[in-house]
Amino acid sequence: MSNKTLFLKSGFIKTPLQNGIGRYVCQLQRITLKFCKNHGASKGLRDFIENDMLDFAKQYPGIVVYVKPRRHRSPCIAAEYLNGDKETISCHNITREEILKWLNLLRTQSGNSKDFRLRKLWHTDSPSIQGPWTPFTFRNSKTNLAEFPNKELSKPVFLPKSATEELIELFQEQQISSADKTEPTK
Repeated sequence: MSNKTLFLKSGFIKTPLQNGIGRYVCQLQRITLKFCKNHGASKGLRDFIENDMLDFAKQYPGIVVYVKPRRHRSPCIAAEYLNGDKETISCHNITREEILKWLNLLRTQSGNSKDFRLRKLWHTDSPSIQGPWTPFTFRNSKTNLAEFPNKELSKPVFLPKSATEELIELFQEQQISSADKTEPTK
């Protein structure tokens, strides 16, 4: 494992509280499309602006779309989210369909999650006082000292008695009771 993740900011998973329960709020605030008017690497972004940008802006009116021409610079998409995160994607020599896919990805995310190291893979706002549950939480402690394979511990825990086992038990009880009756008292 490399040490590059040690220098990332760390924390827990943060999502907008109950987003989508009452009304969904898109977390993408604004998109800036930066391109060059003449450079060949910006052709896909220029095609997207000419053909698909108005449809995208009409379909998602909550996202502000800025177009910023820049001379002799590589094309990119800059996204800003409601939580203050910013993300930049290079659009060097990509088609307009790929740009639309990138915009849909940015639209459905809730921020820049690449530069973030998770402290734990799970998090809760109300942690348990008793600790996390494990499969061994309520097990009998005699299994700690047992030598395996153990015939007694290998049996199923909740298995009902078979008819044969019940008959054997009844027979043994009759043998014991009849032995008690025939034994002479002193």
